Amino acid sequence: MSTLKQRMKELSPARRKKVETRVAELVSQEMTLQELRRARKLTQVRMAKALRISQDGVSRLERRTDLLLSTLRKSVEAMGGSLSLIAEFPDSEPVTISGIASVEAAPQRRTRGVGRRASTGND
Repeated sequence: MSTLKQRMKELSPARRKKVETRVAELVSQEMTLQELRRARKLTQVRMAKALRISQDGVSRLERRTDLLLSTLRKSVEAMGGSLSLIAEFPDSEPVTISGIASVEAAPQRRTRGVGRRASTGND
């Protein structure tokens, strides 16, 4: 059995370049928050200042596997971007879902009469 490196060496330079370009495209289409922050050349400290949280908070946020959309939106906006949510179905064109990632559309959770947002442990 040959390794990927060995197989790549067997390809012509033109074919190898085509494969490498396609790999770069696929990799660029999916990133973790940490990878996205690094691609934008931002430090955790800079993100922490933009989000008004600690550097440790940014580190914890980047390791999470479950985020509120509002948290994800704030993170993307702190990097200078905007968040879009796309639903994809095998039998139709992708659909952009509106209203759920914006602050105005997000219902505020309240603690008992205190008027603060309740922590769900998922933020």
